[in-house]
Amino acid sequence: MANTNVFRGSDATLTLAPSNADEPEGAAANEVIEFYQLSPVGRATGVEVFVTTDLEAYHEIGRRHPAQLRPGNINISGSIERAYINGALLRLLLGQGAVTERVAEPYPQPSFNIQLRVEDPATPGTTSTITVHGVKLENWAYNLPEDDFVMESVTFKGLFISVEDTEAAGG
Repeated sequence: MANTNVFRGSDATLTLAPSNADEPEGAAANEVIEFYQLSPVGRATGVEVFVTTDLEAYHEIGRRHPAQLRPGNINISGSIERAYINGALLRLLLGQGAVTERVAEPYPQPSFNIQLRVEDPATPGTTSTITVHGVKLENWAYNLPEDDFVMESVTFKGLFISVEDTEAAGG
């Protein structure tokens, strides 16, 4: 049976995990994830994941509606805001480029997986988990407003996405 529960953002956890700890990019991510204890990520808000496809509409001469829709490239991207500034997200973007001691280039840009899991406390065991694989951070921003919380935000891109829904026994 399909999961038909309604979830709220407060039902969610955001976890980061290295995509492949045996590769230099995964090892670089693992070092940051472990050092900053990013499983789960704390103080996150405004998490968005986008999947876009470059659909091509084929139009025949003399017809206003498309005769066919052809699938195109698939792009996965998103953003995360965080009210906890400690250098973790900047390190995941720049790798060794964000440390005080200069390191000889080239150094790998960390690559990791983002896992978004929602579970309603009223129905334990019924979950929906979205995993974005092979993520790299694209941009980082720091917002220091006069009368609000200090926030950092990142945008990311991923290689592919997967979803897993589970339902509690007897649900």
